[in-house]
Amino acid sequence: MWKRDEAVRPTGGQPAAQSPQSAPAGANRPEANQRLGGDVVNIGKSVVIKGELNGSEDLTIEGQVEGTIQLRDHVLTIGSNGKIKAQIFAKVVIILGQVTGNVSASEKVEIRDNGSVDGDIISPRVAIAEGAHFRGSVDMQRKPEGAAKPATPAQPAVAAAAQAAAVTAKA
Repeated sequence: MWKRDEAVRPTGGQPAAQSPQSAPAGANRPEANQRLGGDVVNIGKSVVIKGELNGSEDLTIEGQVEGTIQLRDHVLTIGSNGKIKAQIFAKVVIILGQVTGNVSASEKVEIRDNGSVDGDIISPRVAIAEGAHFRGSVDMQRKPEGAAKPATPAQPAVAAAAQAAAVTAKA
């Protein structure tokens, strides 16, 4: 006799959900998001944005943006199809596409293979891959908080050295 449960089960000993053919194309994508430490928002290559773009999530842009991009505490990735004409402010900026405008990152700027930047870069760390294009200036400034801390312990040492020099000069 026919049983409903047996008709629904897949044949071949493997459940349908584990079959490579039935897995969705983006099945590995949640794992990639977890590796990066959070959600990643994508702007597709057919999307055009003109104006100001602000956010509090990591962002990948494959489309076009003109204006200003501000992701001060997050990672901005310009995909290989991305074409940006904007001022960029982010924690980390990774460029695989084209950027025209100044890029300011609090941690790092990476221009990868075939990436292109026409503008100035301000970041404590900058990496430019072989095959990348860059035209502009680089200011590898340190964070203001980090620069002030080492200077404070050095000041007493400088003052002590000056006193020692004054004592030596008198003798």
